[in-house]
Amino acid sequence: MKLVVTVVGVDRVGIIAGISTILANHKVNILSINQTILDGLFNMIMMCETESEDVKDLTSIQESLVTLGSELGVEIRAQHADIFLSMHRVG
Repeated sequence: MKLVVTVVGVDRVGIIAGISTILANHKVNILSINQTILDGLFNMIMMCETESEDVKDLTSIQESLVTLGSELGVEIRAQHADIFLSMHRVG
């Protein structure tokens, strides 16, 4: 299963470290990262992949990332890549 992880919030130490740790603990491989900091605002999108196709695993990943986001003061979302891409397709 491919996942898209998005992060938005005020920049601070530990955002990428925390997210990558959670993903590694769930056996999720990071395929690509695009990250920008503009005037103190952190914005990141990651394309990831896991061998699991189980929705329960996705739910567990999402819950862990939301908890981390609350701790760090950023919004973190993880979605199945097919859903993300269909929501953001133009035309």
